[in-house]
Amino acid sequence: MIKRLFSLCVATFCTLSLLAQIGTRFPSERKVIKDPKTGVELVFLTSKSGTGDSKIYQTHNQWTSDGKWVVFRSDRVKGEAMAVNEETGDIVQITEGGFTGMLCVARKSMNLYIMRLAKNKKDERTGMEVVEINLERLFADSEIGKLKSKKNYERICGIIPAEMCSEGDMALDGSETMVYFRLDKEYARKMPIAEPIAENFGPRHMGAGPGGIGKMDLMTGKAEPVVAVHFKVGHIQGNPWHPGEVIFCWETGGKAPQRTWMVNADGTNLRPIYRETEHDWITHEAVISENELVIAMLGHRPIAGTANPKREGPGQEADWGPSGTKEYPTGIAVVNMRTRELTMEGQVDGDNFWHVAGSQDGHWVAGDDFARELWLIDRHTKERILLTAGHKTTARDHVHPTFKPDGTEIEIQSAMLSEDGRSMNICIVRLPQHLIDRYK
Repeated sequence: MIKRLFSLCVATFCTLSLLAQIGTRFPSERKVIKDPKTGVELVFLTSKSGTGDSKIYQTHNQWTSDGKWVVFRSDRVKGEAMAVNEETGDIVQITEGGFTGMLCVARKSMNLYIMRLAKNKKDERTGMEVVEINLERLFADSEIGKLKSKKNYERICGIIPAEMCSEGDMALDGSETMVYFRLDKEYARKMPIAEPIAENFGPRHMGAGPGGIGKMDLMTGKAEPVVAVHFKVGHIQGNPWHPGEVIFCWETGGKAPQRTWMVNADGTNLRPIYRETEHDWITHEAVISENELVIAMLGHRPIAGTANPKREGPGQEADWGPSGTKEYPTGIAVVNMRTRELTMEGQVDGDNFWHVAGSQDGHWVAGDDFARELWLIDRHTKERILLTAGHKTTARDHVHPTFKPDGTEIEIQSAMLSEDGRSMNICIVRLPQHLIDRYK
């Protein structure tokens, strides 16, 4: 009996060790359905409940450079990232040892860049390790079943000192030779800052400064500051088409005094992008081309002094001020980062666009609304097209659309097929062929 228990424990340990190895493959869960409301084809690349799947935030690239694999977060192996092949549905574990913050998928190579905690032999934290993972080599070995240890697929680019960086948010520069990260608050405090340090803004008591951005050279491992600012820095993006350009936001958990910002990688030319008023509630900005940033201008609050019904819940607190009503222009907007010109693309009737995206060819923008529907807008005609509806999500997460670089598909996350109605899966919404052909 003891021998059997020992054998069982060894077998279990071996199984868990195998599942934790980089390159481990999981069976396809791929399902193709027609949207019940619109008839648009939906390709669910994952479809199980309880696997903890979620897409990368919509500010970042989702596809590998060959266009075949979608990278996502998952708890299939706790704390590790996965990639799924669009055509076969094969799922491959692409990290080992965990990661923190954003997954940065390169556009010019088959590399993935991650951050993870760096520790010494005494298990003391020494900083943030930036790691490059060669996905081309990993996918090839995984397919033939001849996996090697993770050191054969990883390259440690360098370690950001603990006093410089304590959070895992990261973005890849357009040159793909460096990454950007958030500076620790106390580190930023020691740097020159042009404006008086901001206090918290709004009812969530967030946004107080200082904050800042740093960078690491991926070849030398040198980490250094870029800029310090008077507010809390939120999401960071590199401009894939304009190396040396960083886009970031003032994070308050809601309306910010000035949400969108950009700066050069050498710390020069710090400036707002869309210069908002107290009436604007700007959120979920994303770089969509060399010169353009798409933003959501929310109109989810009742206009004061009118017969509009009072609303309750997050985002409705009086402390947010007079912002976020349809008394002023709202919807999906695109800002030219060179000229600062703003173009309103459209708003959904009786509701609000929430998370937004755009195709890099300049033809389309897309957004999800508060009902978790996904809409497409033709930037030339302003035609508004419902692509898909009924995508349940959790209260803390949403559809979060992102265009594929070729403009033919949009990735979302959805609980439409989940047995529990909560567990999200990775879903590809294919644009109808007549829309793909419209501007060929």
